[in-house]
Amino acid sequence: MRLWLTESERRPDPAPVRTDARKALLAGTVAWAVVLVVALVIRDWLDSIGAGWFVTAAIIGVALGLVGLAVVQLRRRGRRDSAD
Repeated sequence: MRLWLTESERRPDPAPVRTDARKALLAGTVAWAVVLVVALVIRDWLDSIGAGWFVTAAIIGVALGLVGLAVVQLRRRGRRDSAD
């Protein structure tokens, strides 16, 4: 097995695959929202065991998911506008 190929021996790089990041971001955001609801329901218990920070982590997870969805949507809209 050789670890190094010369440039003439290399195959060309494959074309990038088009994906829809919105589905993954939406699934993650929904999961964090569910965790947030559960964490708010059991907040007193979480505080008693020293895990009250979990509510904050869930809020941050939902917020980052929403920001990610907005960024992906803006990029898609920009790509669509530049194609016209």
